[in-house]
Amino acid sequence: MSAMEVLKTKGELWNWIGSRRSRARTLVPTMGALHRGHASLFDLAREKTPDGDVVATIFVNPAQFGPNEDFDAYPRQLEADLATCDRHGVDAVFTPAEGEMYQADASISIHEDEISEGLCGLSRDGHFDGVCTVVAKLFNLTQPHAAVFGEKDFQQLAVIRRLVRDLDFPIDIVGAPTVREEDGLALSSRNAYLSVKQREQAPVIFRTLSRVAKQIALSECETPVDARESLVEEMDSVSESRIDYVAVVDSETLEPLAEFGNSAPRLIVAVFFGKTRLIDNVGISENVSDRQ
Repeated sequence: MSAMEVLKTKGELWNWIGSRRSRARTLVPTMGALHRGHASLFDLAREKTPDGDVVATIFVNPAQFGPNEDFDAYPRQLEADLATCDRHGVDAVFTPAEGEMYQADASISIHEDEISEGLCGLSRDGHFDGVCTVVAKLFNLTQPHAAVFGEKDFQQLAVIRRLVRDLDFPIDIVGAPTVREEDGLALSSRNAYLSVKQREQAPVIFRTLSRVAKQIALSECETPVDARESLVEEMDSVSESRIDYVAVVDSETLEPLAEFGNSAPRLIVAVFFGKTRLIDNVGISENVSDRQ
């Protein structure tokens, strides 16, 4: 097995790709601060590409942060991240500087104006423009056959799938299951910002999502309004939390559901603990219209 390559410039990346052009390639884009959730993405990419290359990117993308968000404070631990990539079979890591990714007078970006408008899009103006633009650039730069994204940021996954569909990228988008702590809290680089008390309370998110999802599947929750009210009631009772949004949506379009019909619902939330904003979601394992 050859040593993992660390590529800092587009020229280095293109030279590396040119030397391995005939091989299948799977991309795992990250912003670093890697944890077990990211490691599971690398493992899945390797599983999907047993005889090809797995390429990871580590780039804290300024274009997807708002003016009052945590770009400057976002954790950066490149050496530890590279070690994680190496342990999980990544063949090459692209680690560009901001100036390598964006020209100083860059004037073109990508905008999605349907599934990115609600949920996180309501409170993070321009966030998904930044996501779409950087992901499209990474697709062009790394030329992958497939790319792996986690389901924890379910709206982002839906936006990326729409990006690939509408702009005709010949790339298979693979969604990876959310990885959790033993108490159910979804792994996130931002969990490190939580105080001891906030960390103790944060598992209420998954606990409540799971309970309401089970109630829907068992016909104990009749309407999406009932489901949403149940989610709000429990999460709003925790002293350290402040709800950003709670929604019951169609898993494909992310449109809020007025009733349980032929679509597969997904429960999706964003909750602040102090200044730390955590997101999570749970899908209903069966079509609700098929319930007995």
